[in-house]
Formats: sequence, structure tokens, C-alpha cells
Amino acid sequence: MKQQTILIAGLGLIGGSIARAIRNYSDHKLIGFDVDELSLKYAKDTGIISDYDTNLQSIAQSADIIILAAPITETIKMIEELDQVEFSKQVIVTDTASVKGAILTAAQQVKNPNITFVGGHPMAGSHKRGIEASKAHLFENAIYVLSPLDDEALEQIEIIKSVLQTTKCKFLVLKPEEHDEMTGVISHFPHLIASSLVHQAKKWERTHAYLPNLAAGGFRDITRIASSNPQMWQDIFHHNQSKMSYFLEDWIQEMSHLKLLIETNEKNEILDYLDSAKKYRDGLSEKEQGAIPSFYDVYVDIHDQSGAIAKVVQILADENFSIKNIEILEVREGITGVLRLSFHTQKEQIESSNKLTSLGYETMIQN
Repeated sequence: MKQQTILIAGLGLIGGSIARAIRNYSDHKLIGFDVDELSLKYAKDTGIISDYDTNLQSIAQSADIIILAAPITETIKMIEELDQVEFSKQVIVTDTASVKGAILTAAQQVKNPNITFVGGHPMAGSHKRGIEASKAHLFENAIYVLSPLDDEALEQIEIIKSVLQTTKCKFLVLKPEEHDEMTGVISHFPHLIASSLVHQAKKWERTHAYLPNLAAGGFRDITRIASSNPQMWQDIFHHNQSKMSYFLEDWIQEMSHLKLLIETNEKNEILDYLDSAKKYRDGLSEKEQGAIPSFYDVYVDIHDQSGAIAKVVQILADENFSIKNIEILEVREGITGVLRLSFHTQKEQIESSNKLTSLGYETMIQN
């Protein structure tokens, strides 16, 4: 592919990570726009971009591809600004926002004949923010959704894929409605539920002052996402309002059904309810995918001392085991270990457990 001039408009975590991935593995020219000049200077000084401007319309004129990496409301404003630019050539504009309906609606209003818009959403992130937290590998193996305005943008989609292949993501083309419903179910709506659970705990703390001391383990896992950026999530809920309202109504009906089962003490029905949820959540097998891709976990008892985790990881690394996730469990809730190691295959799960057991570690495999 010939060298392209790529404008990253919004150099925070997402925009910065895309820029790093492109810079590290291609010879495309990267330029930047942001309202925060400190972010721009950091990106220029560290070699992430070669040039920048705080005027979007000015710097956009030299771009072949423009990636809008900003919150939804700001992205819509930038689309409107770009519509006023007198481009001397055809330009591809894409975005990274997590709600596609509102973005594509704004893009449909664009009158500029030199702009082709293709919606985008890299489904990865971090608890950290800003250009300093950006990483070239942030999107490795993550889903990157592309949502074109129409079916005639096939060439532009392939160009975007070619440019972004350096992120090592997995592309998926979806219609905006499909994207917003699916991300609403597995990303946006769970954030509302997590926040509501935190508020419930806060309310009950008035009755049980010691409650926060017990709020670890499962409670911390299920409410982790409630610690995300409130301004960003308010923006998401605002632009995905109708679907959030629908999912809340659906959830209320589900909770009403569950409340009835509890009140009437329907033991068999409750067991079936919990068992069905477990099977779908865990995935029935490697071939039958459930709500979350199947991982194979090994629980390891380790001593609470410096270097204990690093030693376990090094042992497995020396044997070429690929650990997909590591979690320190603060409350032991029915399992024997405090360190959970996740693998993609059952073969790695068994062999890694056997290796650690042979070296004196106490392990447990949970099926």
C-alpha cells in the first residue's frame, strides 16, 4: 500500500495507541489534532506524530485518512467541521466511538463530496487515560468494528483495514443498529448495573458500617467497571438512550421473574436458572461459544511474599505456556488458590497445572 498521510484527531489513550501501532509497523505519515496542546507536544516530542495543529480544518487538508478518536459528542462536532473543509482530493473519515447510530446519523448529513465516512469502534481500552498511557499493542486480538454508511464503501473499508492491520486487531463489519444493540448488551448496560450495585452497597453501609471491609472478591469483580470515566459514560448513555431504556425495562422484567422465584422458594426453578446462566456464561465447549469465550483456569496457592507471582509466571514462561489472563483473588470463596491463571486450551491448563504441582505448588483446576 502506498504511503498515506493519516490524521489522528484526538490524541488520548485510543488515538495515541492507534498512532503508535501505525508508526511502529508502517511508513505512513502521522499528523495530529487535539484541543490539548500538551498532548500534541508529547506526541510530537516522542515521535508518535510528525506534525500537529490545534486547528482541525487547517491540518485536515493534508490528510488522506482522518481518524476521529474523541468522545461521541466531540466526534459529531468534528464531523460537522470537516464537512466545511475544501478538500482537493478524496478523503476517508472514520471514528472510534462506542455508539455508532448517533455518529452515522451525523455522517449522513455530510454534503462534502470528497468525504467518504466509515464508522469504526476498536473494542479495547484501559483504566488509564491520556496519550501517556497509550500502547501500540492495546488492540492486539481485540474486535475492531467497522460500520459503513452504505454497501458501496468496500474499497474504503479495505483501505482502513490495511492501515489498521498494524494494530493486530480482528475486524468485523456490522450495521450501526447491530453494533449498538450488541455493545449495549455486553458493554454499556453492564456499566449501569455495576453502578447500581455500588449505590446499593453505599445505601446498606448506613446499616452495616463494616460492609466495605467485606466488599472484595466477587463484588469487586462485578463492579469494577463502575470505576470508569463518568463523563465518558454519560456521553455514551446520552447517545444510546433509547436502547439503554429498552434494556433497563427488559432487566426489570427479568428481576421481577427472579424475585418471584425467590419469594415462592422455587428450588428447582432457581437451580435451573443458575445452571443455565453458568453454562451460557462459561461456554458449553470449545466449539459451542457462550456469553464469554471459554478460558481454562488454574488456581495456584502462593505465599504472600515478594516475587511469588513473578516466580510462577517465569516457570510457565520457560515452558512456553501462553497465559491469557492473571488475577489475584482477594477472597477465596470456595476455591483453594489466590492466583488464577487463564489459558486458551484445556491442554495448556492441564500441563501447566502438572508442571507447577511437580515443583511443589498446590493447584486446582476448576471445570
